[in-house]
Amino acid sequence: MSTFDSAPSRRGTGSLKWDKRPELQPFWVADMDFSSPPEVIEALHRRVEHGVFGYALPHDGLIQSILDYLDLRHGVSVTSDQLVHLGGLVPALSLSCRAFAEPGNSVLTCTPVYPPFLHVHRDAGLDLVSVPYIRDNSQWVFDWESMERSVNRDTRVFLLSNPQNPLGRVFSKGEILQLAEFCQRHDLIMVSDEIHCDLVLDEKLTPHFTALHLPEEFAERTITLLSPSKTYNIAGMGYAYAVIPNQDLRQRFSGKQGHTLAEITCLSYYSAEAAYRHGEPWRRELVSYLRDNKDLLTAFCREEIGDITIPDMEATYLAWLDFRPAGIADPAPFLEKQAGIFLSDGRLFGSTGHARLNFGCPRSLLEEAIDSIRRALHQKP
Repeated sequence: MSTFDSAPSRRGTGSLKWDKRPELQPFWVADMDFSSPPEVIEALHRRVEHGVFGYALPHDGLIQSILDYLDLRHGVSVTSDQLVHLGGLVPALSLSCRAFAEPGNSVLTCTPVYPPFLHVHRDAGLDLVSVPYIRDNSQWVFDWESMERSVNRDTRVFLLSNPQNPLGRVFSKGEILQLAEFCQRHDLIMVSDEIHCDLVLDEKLTPHFTALHLPEEFAERTITLLSPSKTYNIAGMGYAYAVIPNQDLRQRFSGKQGHTLAEITCLSYYSAEAAYRHGEPWRRELVSYLRDNKDLLTAFCREEIGDITIPDMEATYLAWLDFRPAGIADPAPFLEKQAGIFLSDGRLFGSTGHARLNFGCPRSLLEEAIDSIRRALHQKP
């Protein structure tokens, strides 16, 4: 029996995932149901036992754990002064818009995409330009021609999700290099959200190419956003960081924080340190478990049902399902009513006819979700 076959009950604990719609089984927000690594829990216990929870700074142990992680996992050497510590990744997207564009400028991204990508431009009074990804066989790719047509002289920032949420793509080195060249040619700051980079399901087949590996001429206009939160299920701790090699960009980015961001707690820092220092064996077991969950869901969609389209999932625990071939135009409300399950509505990501299913849960719960979808489809008029 796997460590991940069981999970603590979360109902009634103030969980956004479980208590927002308590009448439904939740498979929506990107929040796994597994307990965090034991070493993370132990580190939090030790810090709580100290008994004092005043204002916190990123301590030396945390900083060194990040530098070691970037070196060992990604082969990247950075210095501590290139790090900007943040209380979350979404605020970093907003900061990027405010730091590198002025009202009347625009930000460019590709859809479908994590919903905040489609809203943070408003914080800076910017316009949004979005270009849909296109299908190449069973894979989603950039539509370079449409991107060239859509970018304009007022566009200042490109927001990238890699690995991509919700498509599950791990963009290749060639794709990221082409995107970096595109951003350089159009004088765009590239903001690369890589929060899911440690959830690649087959690192030999689809290795993650981080923006931190870009050649210097591209790296100088790049901001890379990272966090242990999704991988180690500590999203509620509220910690992320940006790696910004260019000093001018770093100062502009940090200077826009003002008084708008909350303090980062000491518990956030210590949980992140423990995850990076001790969580690798747990992470590997997790990825193996998620891979089996992905295979189960893919087989259901492709082999049993046949008319729910699922892409070749390369990363994350979030499956992007197209229900239009099954004749369902609005799958999220349909499944709430007919199956009693709560999925993320594709319209929030910029695509109708889709829903995102979170399979970061014990297999028994995923099997229940599949059974519920099966029954709902069979009962469909």
